[in-house]
Amino acid sequence: MDNMNSRMLLVLSWLLLNLSLSAAENSRPETFCNPMDLNYRFRPKDNHQPRREAADPTMVWFNNEYWLFASKSGGYWRSADMKNWSFVAPTGLPLEDYAPTAEVIAGKLYFTAYDSKAIYTTDNPADGQWRKVADAPNFADPALFADDDGRVYMYDGCAPNGPIKGVELDAKTFTPIGERTLLFAADRQRHGWENKQPFVSDEDIAKGGPKPYVEGAWMNKHKDLYYLQYSAPGTELKTYADGVYISEKPLGPYRYEAYSPFDTRAAGFCCGTGHGSTFRDPRGNYWHIGSAIIGKRHMFERRLAVYPAGFVSVSGEPDQLVCDTYLGDYPQFVPGVAADPLKMNSPGWMLLSYKKTVTASSALDGFAPESAVDENLQTWWSAADGQSGQWLQVDLGKPCRIEAVQVNFADQDAVAYGREEEHYYQWLLEVSDDGAAWRPLIDRRDSKRDAPHDYTQLPLTVTGRYLKLTNTRMPAGAKFSVSGLRVFGHGDGKAPLTVSGVEAKRLENKRLAKVNWSPSAGADFYIVRYGLAPGRLYSNIQVYDKTELDLTGLNTDVGYFVSVDAVNDSGVTMGTRAVPVK
Repeated sequence: MDNMNSRMLLVLSWLLLNLSLSAAENSRPETFCNPMDLNYRFRPKDNHQPRREAADPTMVWFNNEYWLFASKSGGYWRSADMKNWSFVAPTGLPLEDYAPTAEVIAGKLYFTAYDSKAIYTTDNPADGQWRKVADAPNFADPALFADDDGRVYMYDGCAPNGPIKGVELDAKTFTPIGERTLLFAADRQRHGWENKQPFVSDEDIAKGGPKPYVEGAWMNKHKDLYYLQYSAPGTELKTYADGVYISEKPLGPYRYEAYSPFDTRAAGFCCGTGHGSTFRDPRGNYWHIGSAIIGKRHMFERRLAVYPAGFVSVSGEPDQLVCDTYLGDYPQFVPGVAADPLKMNSPGWMLLSYKKTVTASSALDGFAPESAVDENLQTWWSAADGQSGQWLQVDLGKPCRIEAVQVNFADQDAVAYGREEEHYYQWLLEVSDDGAAWRPLIDRRDSKRDAPHDYTQLPLTVTGRYLKLTNTRMPAGAKFSVSGLRVFGHGDGKAPLTVSGVEAKRLENKRLAKVNWSPSAGADFYIVRYGLAPGRLYSNIQVYDKTELDLTGLNTDVGYFVSVDAVNDSGVTMGTRAVPVK
């Protein structure tokens, strides 16, 4: 049985346990949902449409809290539980530089960023007071790393085709020791996922373009091996992900891990996982946080998303770095709930609102109500204006058990720049059994919290068929607009039938494969899992409205196996067999 099958059995076991718990609010383990619900800053005015932006995240555990740094955010966030965040506007840091990195070294927190040309430190990031400790070269997309022997290194790189470089820093002065070492660069012919155009030919690669950006280095040490991660092919793409090289020494030589990328998420509501950090929670479990793309108002319109990660044993090989993005924008447990989040980190709540019937008080041309339930963060419904009383209603099609709701706002025609106290949403969500008699479900009419991706886990299970979202106030002059009214719970129907007829063929271009399968009765969509062996199907991609997939981004010199799962609002039916890609 592969790891994902084990994971689903654990989820089912957890569901049975959950049903036996009392109805008290404190009996329900806490969950969160991607994209992360943060008060993303409207980008300072730059001759583009106003848009919220945060990307290139670094997360560290320090002083019994999580500290989250992201590009162009005007500060950073802190949290004790990785769900409830507060914002810190510090002094002494270069807050308008891209790609911040942070590392705990000898009991202090250290920081630098792309173009900062300096390294900063504090022992109390809560008070926001930082001081410069060293001047530095201009490290591109820097990644600070403190080894367990007390030595300190910097990895960096951000350029078409790379490279990624590394250098040791003096642990006291933080000045480079010697010259930067070239560690690796892009290898587009062998590493299909590094290509911006997935169907590019060998001939076009040989001609030189379009080149991927190789960037966003990050380092983890595990069992005396150095796992150097990097991002490609570009932050503006849903295929943005991270590959891995490993070495016995911090400055190499490095060898490529053929399971790369280890964290891909190219389909679903929240897509893109690249240029982030892989970090540990206080219990020692790993997580990975990365950049997710919207990219409609500007190619750098981005959000943040976090997933369970870790290392799994592979016979005769170094442990494999894994990131669990399976249904990664559905509710998952906060750190501390699951003993091993990589094995089981979901309450098993399914999406109830996908492509269900929606109506609205009005609709702006080109922004239909259906876009609020199409599972695409890049499309949205907008009312004609932002006036109080505009509403959006979804019919789940049958009575369902509702456990959580995520309301994702789109900020249509917002006019704000920067971060202001007045950037908050106010609204009311009601539930009904018949579409006529309504009762409150979530009341934000007095809220002063800036929550563009407001996720609410209900204190108790609520049964209903209709949900109605009514506007009270939109921030920044925006129209009432929603990219995702996502309702999670139990459809209480039958899960889809097991997928049959799976076939997978490697194409002449070895970076590509074709996967086909027979329709599964009751399926809303499918998930193709793939990997290097039947027990290592750690990568996945969601497939909507068809029973075939052009599987792109493969590494040319290894074989693959695939399995196909079926999903609907009542459950997931795992594929029973891993098929070789012939």
